[in-house]
Amino acid sequence: MTAAAAGDRGAATDVHIGRQPIYDGDRVFGYELLFRSDADARVASARGASATGTIIHNAFAEFGLTSLVGNRRCFINVTREYLTGQLPLPFAPGQVVLEVLENVDVDDEVAAFVVRLAGAGYDIALDDFVVGSDHERLLDVASYVKMDLASSEESVLRPEVARLRGRGLTLVAERVETDEDIAYARDLGFHLLQGYAVGRAQTLSMRTLSLSQTRRLELFGALSATDLDLPSVVSLISADPALALRVLQATNSAQTGLTRRVSSLHEAVTLIGVNRIRQWVSLMVLTEVTGVDDETLLGLVTRARMCHTVTEWMGGPGDSGFVVGLVAGIAELMEEDIHDVVRRLPLDLSIAAAVVEHDGLLGQALDSVLAYEDWSSTPYLSGRRNGLAEAHLAAMVWSNRLVAEQGGASRPARPQRPTR
Repeated sequence: MTAAAAGDRGAATDVHIGRQPIYDGDRVFGYELLFRSDADARVASARGASATGTIIHNAFAEFGLTSLVGNRRCFINVTREYLTGQLPLPFAPGQVVLEVLENVDVDDEVAAFVVRLAGAGYDIALDDFVVGSDHERLLDVASYVKMDLASSEESVLRPEVARLRGRGLTLVAERVETDEDIAYARDLGFHLLQGYAVGRAQTLSMRTLSLSQTRRLELFGALSATDLDLPSVVSLISADPALALRVLQATNSAQTGLTRRVSSLHEAVTLIGVNRIRQWVSLMVLTEVTGVDDETLLGLVTRARMCHTVTEWMGGPGDSGFVVGLVAGIAELMEEDIHDVVRRLPLDLSIAAAVVEHDGLLGQALDSVLAYEDWSSTPYLSGRRNGLAEAHLAAMVWSNRLVAEQGGASRPARPQRPTR
């Protein structure tokens, strides 16, 4: 195995995101999400497109926006790539405020696209606004202006705050670091305050399953096909447990408007839509998250396929059985409490009960598959011992073919256990 290939492997990874509150008086108005390279980082070590992509990906595909900010506003810095349409925004207008960074050159291309974003309903904030800069041309479409208290003398800042308030803009004072700064900002007329004196940034971390870089690129290419149909999308996602987990997690985001629980990947893909999934995969490519090795991947998909088959034998929905097997396997890989994993997913109650408590028909199907893997007895399928061996072999063949079609496996998987 080459060094490059070895660097493209791994079962799970830790993801981090910073969150700093923005206050309206004594209440939290919203949060700015900040890039964090590790759990101990106190400041962002990068602020480019890759860092922005990591923030967006983690916020919407890993943590879920609701768990990060609740129903409050969410401020995210966006770079030129997002402000010209080169990179997609994977969320609808509403809760998120797009911050135009001070180092973005607001030329005709950026200005035109920001006008389109505002027209589509996105709230725009001008970050570290400087009087007389080219960001002035965005004032007509902006909702928020953020200004550094230390950026200008009071003789300049006070009339500028009055001018911007007169245009109906909401003003945010940044770098509010002392009690004196709080009083000064309020005296100047700022609506919202952000800085150490009102609230320090908190780093949130979680364990998540990672994706193979090669597989992400191939998935992105396959999902970009113009003639791709829904069953093909479900098949592609089924072949990549990490992507399947993200699809299920994303349906739990407030941005999807989901009002009910899902019971299969097909239902989740239908609710989300192919275009949104394409956007997420492109962001996964950008964020450079490392991936599981081929045999681990095949083991996950094989178990899920086995649960699909056994569930159908018992007269239940195979798609739901697949999700049960998939989530159970992912929880093991992440070495995370199964309750925490299930809590982040919009699972149907029957699926959640099957994964956590091994309850109901779906739980019996999972028990049967796990018992077979452990060479234990299978009380729910006592008359189908030979059938389980055949189903396991068929599931391995199916998984090998499905993953190999996406370039995820360059060789046949080593059998996990002998068939009987």
